[in-house]
Amino acid sequence: MNQPDEHAPAGARQDTFEKTLGLLEFGAVRERVADCAQSGEAAALIRAEFPLTSLEKVRALKSLTAQMLERLDSGDEEPQGSLPDAGFLLPRLAVEGAALELEEIYALGLFAERGEALRRWLLMRGSNPLRSSPCGSSATPEAGVPPPQRPRQEAAPPPESLSGLAAALPDCAPLGREIFRVLDREGNLRDLPEFRAVKERIASLCRELEHITARYGANDETRRMLQSSLPSQRDGRAVLALKANFRGRIKGIIHEVSATGQTLFLEPEDVVEKNNDILLERRRLDAEIRRVLRELTGRAAAFGPVLGEFHRGILYLETIRARARYSRGTGGRFALEGEDLRLLGARHPLLGTKAVPIDFSMDGEVKTAIITGPNTGGKTVALKTAGLFALMNQFGLALPAAAGTILPVFDGVYADIGDEQSLSQSLSTFSAHMTNIAAIAQAAGERSLALLDELGSGTDPEEGSAIGMAILDHLIEKRCRLIVTTHHGILKNYGYTRQGVENASVEFDGRTLSPTYRIVMGLPGESRAVDIAARNGLPPPIVAAARGYLRDERSDVSALIRGLKEKRRDLDQRDEERRLEEDRLREARRRADLRELRLQRKELELQTGEAGRLRAFLGESRRSLENLVRELREGELSREKTLKVKAFIRELEETALAEEAALESRQEALAEARRLQE
Repeated sequence: MNQPDEHAPAGARQDTFEKTLGLLEFGAVRERVADCAQSGEAAALIRAEFPLTSLEKVRALKSLTAQMLERLDSGDEEPQGSLPDAGFLLPRLAVEGAALELEEIYALGLFAERGEALRRWLLMRGSNPLRSSPCGSSATPEAGVPPPQRPRQEAAPPPESLSGLAAALPDCAPLGREIFRVLDREGNLRDLPEFRAVKERIASLCRELEHITARYGANDETRRMLQSSLPSQRDGRAVLALKANFRGRIKGIIHEVSATGQTLFLEPEDVVEKNNDILLERRRLDAEIRRVLRELTGRAAAFGPVLGEFHRGILYLETIRARARYSRGTGGRFALEGEDLRLLGARHPLLGTKAVPIDFSMDGEVKTAIITGPNTGGKTVALKTAGLFALMNQFGLALPAAAGTILPVFDGVYADIGDEQSLSQSLSTFSAHMTNIAAIAQAAGERSLALLDELGSGTDPEEGSAIGMAILDHLIEKRCRLIVTTHHGILKNYGYTRQGVENASVEFDGRTLSPTYRIVMGLPGESRAVDIAARNGLPPPIVAAARGYLRDERSDVSALIRGLKEKRRDLDQRDEERRLEEDRLREARRRADLRELRLQRKELELQTGEAGRLRAFLGESRRSLENLVRELREGELSREKTLKVKAFIRELEETALAEEAALESRQEALAEARRLQE
């Protein structure tokens, strides 16, 4: 089972890792997963979990989630009841003589019953569901509970499967049946024989009490002394509302005086005895209830460690079900395993219908991608989506993306995103960035993913670019997977001078001055800051002056980038044409191979037929010749025998000529078929 201390990076990496979880808003996704759980305890477990870092554990967790998704879509009715919190009750069961409260026993019974329903639902595979023997059973509250047993199953599934996990859990349905023999479905005590006699005695005493108090209201003398002919209740005892001016006229105990002092709440002497009798019987009933609950608690305690194992196992299965429910809600697909990092149609899970599908690809040889382009173009969203998808994948979730998405398993994901200032530490935006990046540079390793947003920003551009390149050099040397966004032009050139580094850009529609949110791999992007500023109301003289400065210093770079984009589009078009031509040639070759196969099959059939006919012809001729030889040897040579020999030879020659002509005809037909194929 997932344990937080197994998942989180150790030591100094922990703070950096947890800060990244906040920057990438993983907590919001985890909270949504927790909301899908039907158990408060399972939801708490999910909130305490971190993404896994082991490939084997990620693979196993995703497999369990996928199996649960399949189970949810199987059509079998899913258990819907929520699982009450029961973990805090288990230590109390170990205390000898302990008695759980009614509500606590009810919660334990619901957990046993609904947990068992979940377990059996997971075992309903095909027409022969696995069966397990109960770990305890009892027909009545007085009966003893047999020692808990482990389940026995036929054709046990593998332990790493959902059904295997469910089959390994004990069957605690008898505990639920035991509890609900004493309690009803609303959590109230049933009318058991143990309670019935006491309840009847209480009811009889209450009727006698009503008769006594009714006499005071029916008597003319006493009725005028009362504020009301109906009795009241004070501290669970029946009293009369006596007018204060008649104090002492009816002997009894005064329990209370009204706020105005006009009414005394009096318990007459003959009512005192009856109230005492009722109180005693109610205490007897309470004692009997406590006895039954104590015995029921003892029977639950007999399940001991097995109940604890059942509780842990059901909660773990519920965390898997919550993952599957969340994954189904997002329409997600599980990422494939591999060294490539490829996002296809990736939609940020927290943006809802506003999410624009993103395609982004880094093959196994590309360790660093530098994304450039204008503001509002989607660079940061792409960065966050890549990081969040990596965390979700290692949390065992399907991703809202298209089929073919591939993600490696990282031992840590570290990010520096956004304009962050730390007023408490008197840090500027640049200082805050450097603090984060310094921690990332120390924590990241060969199997890590680092995400750096607007690298080198917040300070002098020349110095920021120099620092940015030095940071890239360091992280590239550590061979971690790195995705960077930047506006610095010198970093665009960096991607062309380093092995394993690839430029990328967010596409921008120059006519509408709006982003397309499409990431183009292999090309740097233009910032288009002047165009965007003009569109957002910057005065035309300022825009014109800015364009003048650009023409003097950067026009050649912009032209180069535009030229590269045109060439990239031409190459993409040619690549598409080449791909289509390759598809056409492969199809033509496939059809030719198919025709050749048909001809070879036909030729084989002809050869087989020819061989069969030849064998039949030779066999028949041999028999005829043997008959003629035998006739010649048996007597003298006569004219009739001579004619028969000549007739045989002539028939043999005619048949051979006919077969030869037929063979030539078939060979010509086969040759014509081959000629047409060519």
